[in-house]
Amino acid sequence: MLLTDQQGALQVVAASSERTRLLELFQLQIDQGPCVDCFRTGRPVSVADPPNADRWPRFAAAAEVGFAYVHAVPMRLRSEVIGALNLFDVHPRTLDESKLRVDKALADVATIGLLQQRAIHRSSMLIEQLQTALNSRVLIEQAKGVLAERLQVDVDEAFALMRSGARSRNRRLSEFAQAIIGGSEDFSPAAVARQPGVPTPR
Repeated sequence: MLLTDQQGALQVVAASSERTRLLELFQLQIDQGPCVDCFRTGRPVSVADPPNADRWPRFAAAAEVGFAYVHAVPMRLRSEVIGALNLFDVHPRTLDESKLRVDKALADVATIGLLQQRAIHRSSMLIEQLQTALNSRVLIEQAKGVLAERLQVDVDEAFALMRSGARSRNRRLSEFAQAIIGGSEDFSPAAVARQPGVPTPR
């Protein structure tokens, strides 16, 4: 089975044997073969005699690993193609319509499951990113309040001082805010006056 990674590049993710894995890796390496074409076109590809196939002259190496038949089924949902399910046989043959339907059904089920898993993963990542952003914003707002009270300035000026302080220390704003709240960062009026590049509060 060939499947796209997060960058859209094809990778071998499963194989029934070492021989089939090597054959799929070979197709990816030479960027040629029925499985690669199946992915690119989004259509099934069958070839009963790979060594003599004019379409993929370099794919003749398939004979060296003992396969004489390849049938590739696209893993697709509507216009989105995420990979190819590939079937190999040591004897030249053709698949009848009933077997082709079964192969397509298997590919469709696998595709839906994989796309659902990817959607869940993307959703989880987005939720995590939003939560991180929210946590950072809460820390920054708390630190603004602490500085405003400590330095007797308004919150806008407290934020400007905090941003300048973080920049002068080459620290992330949320990190710096956490240090202010925790007390590990001295941001008293006297300390602010000693910091280069940090404006003294009015």
